[in-house]
Amino acid sequence: MFKFLRKKFGKFEQQIESELEKSRGEYKQIEAQDTAVEGKVDQELKKAVEQKKQVQKISRERHPFSISKKKLDNLLWDLEIGLLESDVALPVVEEIKENIKEQLSYIRSGSAKDVVRQALMDAISNVLLSTQVNFQNIIETQEKPVVLMFVGVNGTGKTTAIAKLCYYLQKIGKSCVISASDTFRAGAIEQLEQHATNLGVKLIKHKAGADPAAVAYDAIQHAKARRKDVVLLDTAGRMQTNINLMDEMKKIRRVAQPDMVIFVGDALTGNDAVEQAKRFDEIVGIDGIILTKVDADAKGGAALSIAYTIGKPLLFIGVGQGYDDQIPFDPEWMVKRIFEE
Repeated sequence: MFKFLRKKFGKFEQQIESELEKSRGEYKQIEAQDTAVEGKVDQELKKAVEQKKQVQKISRERHPFSISKKKLDNLLWDLEIGLLESDVALPVVEEIKENIKEQLSYIRSGSAKDVVRQALMDAISNVLLSTQVNFQNIIETQEKPVVLMFVGVNGTGKTTAIAKLCYYLQKIGKSCVISASDTFRAGAIEQLEQHATNLGVKLIKHKAGADPAAVAYDAIQHAKARRKDVVLLDTAGRMQTNINLMDEMKKIRRVAQPDMVIFVGDALTGNDAVEQAKRFDEIVGIDGIILTKVDADAKGGAALSIAYTIGKPLLFIGVGQGYDDQIPFDPEWMVKRIFEE
């Protein structure tokens, strides 16, 4: 998982560490010169004083960890190319670079390796923490039933993500109703029906080809009558470029008036997932993101980029096939897997 990101960060870390160690060596040479100057005897006192002034001036300008701006910019450029190759979005790359510059500008102590590692980890954490929210708290504070509407393109694993989220909600004590509002895709209702049976929850469905907004309305009315906590609305996967289908999505939103619209993206599509999320947000409006197949994503760019780029929280990530393999997103979890796996 994330092996491309790990490789790119590892290379940058080694380069910076090498430069810092080189700087430390130069600093020690300056200190040695300073000691030698202080040992001069009377006949060279005047010369020694002048030399010491020069040494002190250099010492004030430099400390054991120092890299020239030009050298750091060159290394950051290499890192930028590596991150772009790993499908990290450009705005995120720029933010990481700025964070690293800031971190390396006031280093005072510690080993070069530790200094660089901490700078990288802090830079990644700053990006990931920028849109973090507490999903459980959102569910607890909304008026019941809480209506969650799921959107995304074909093939992202949206239906399975809904089933996994239903399982998570049950674990925290919430009762659920699922709406089979994907009346377009062949087999979609049957797939969701199997999940509902496995999870022991009520599925509201109509015939294939029925009005998806009507199915959503019936599911919400059922939840109100039976005092259920959460309604999960499946919708047909559609390309963000299909205006007619996106207009249908807006109709479902008008009828259902969901508390949250959740975009489900596929981590393996990299920057495509980011662009899809942007488009859905522009047309329908999204409030959060679930990213599937993160466990199979060697690059990691989508997981690092998607929430920061569109300014919406990454709520859950898929890390396996089981119902319990969709976990609340934790920035520390991702940082650990980038740098420590």
